[in-house]
Amino acid sequence: MTPPEDPYGAYRPSSPEFRAAMDALRGLRQDLFHEAFAYRPLPRREPTGPLTRRLTGRRREYATWRSHALIAAGGLLALFSAWVDGEGTTTAVVCGLLALAPVLLTLVRPVGAFWLSLLSTTLVAAIGTAWSNWPWLPGSFISHLVVLTVVAVRTRPRTAAWMWLLTALYGFIADTAFGWGHYSNNVAPMLVTSAIALLAVTVWHIRRQAQQEVTAQQTVTAHERSRRTLLEERTTIARELHDVVAHHMSVVAIQAEAAPYRVENPPEELEKAFATIRENAVAALTELRRVLGVVRAEDYEAPDAPQPTLAELDALLANVREAGLEVEKVVTGAVRELPQGVELSAYRIVQEALSNTLRHAPGAGARVEIGYVLGGLGLRVVNGPPPNPSLVKPSPGAGHGITGMRERVSMLNGEMTADPTEQGGYEVTVFLPVPAAGEVGA
Repeated sequence: MTPPEDPYGAYRPSSPEFRAAMDALRGLRQDLFHEAFAYRPLPRREPTGPLTRRLTGRRREYATWRSHALIAAGGLLALFSAWVDGEGTTTAVVCGLLALAPVLLTLVRPVGAFWLSLLSTTLVAAIGTAWSNWPWLPGSFISHLVVLTVVAVRTRPRTAAWMWLLTALYGFIADTAFGWGHYSNNVAPMLVTSAIALLAVTVWHIRRQAQQEVTAQQTVTAHERSRRTLLEERTTIARELHDVVAHHMSVVAIQAEAAPYRVENPPEELEKAFATIRENAVAALTELRRVLGVVRAEDYEAPDAPQPTLAELDALLANVREAGLEVEKVVTGAVRELPQGVELSAYRIVQEALSNTLRHAPGAGARVEIGYVLGGLGLRVVNGPPPNPSLVKPSPGAGHGITGMRERVSMLNGEMTADPTEQGGYEVTVFLPVPAAGEVGA
């Protein structure tokens, strides 16, 4: 009695061995058969090496073709070996050209060059006159090694493994089926030499891939660090400006509450208007404290003293002088009271610029220039080079200084430059626009 067929047999998963074999065959097809003769020209290499980067002009242009020249030199070596082995006869010239062709083809069609190399080896072995070195005559031996190495460099390690296996299969068939009548064969030397070359190329591929991954990870890390630094600086600025905004809102609420009592028999509409103003000011204060609670760190403590302004700049300069920095202050223009946000940002910018001087140029002198101009406030902090850079090493910082200054300037729609000076120091120049009273009302 015939057992009934299993209707679900076609849906049962195949064995791991079968799946591995099918995956291997698919990899072989993809690497060496699918679009085997696709046009893939070898790109030029930028002169980034320790020697080539020093070249200039036409020599630098020629250096970009060094990979092409190296491959062509390998092909010419195979041609010369075939010519010498054939003692300069016409057959030797033909064998040399057959050895050269697959090497040159690696420049434009690398996978196709491998198949052409096997075909060329067969033709050279058929028309060659040597009865030794079977099946690779000297020219074909060098040619096939060059082709294997170049194709492995231009593809990937899996392709190199398939080429080595097919080379071993070709050598086995040539030795067993057509090796009679020949004194010796060179299948084993070919397999050993090519294995060493392909192993070196594979190690190079793995090292290069690891370097690319490390570079990509470093780029992502640097981007995330920069983004985190930016967020930290914005959070710090938001905390500091909280007191300024809260002060103004408190004044609005108090004045709105007291205004009706300054007018005798105020209209009911006026009292309602001032009451609405006070309610909105109190609500804004509540929301402001709520937002500050979101951006405040767990270890943040609210400052006891009010936020500093340019009026406290002399105290800052005194502290800096005690730390060993010779600093000079120059004020130009008519000194006037500025908005608290501008005063606070200007103070912090000067503070951070002087801190950078202490940190990166110990022992150097600094100069702080403050200019009150018609449209705003100008700041310039410049320091000279450290007197003994070889004896005193700069103290590394967190890298937030310039970022924080730029954020403050950007918040106030100002302009800022921070560049080294010709004398070896550093200069920070800032302009903070301050609109006139009429412009604010408009």
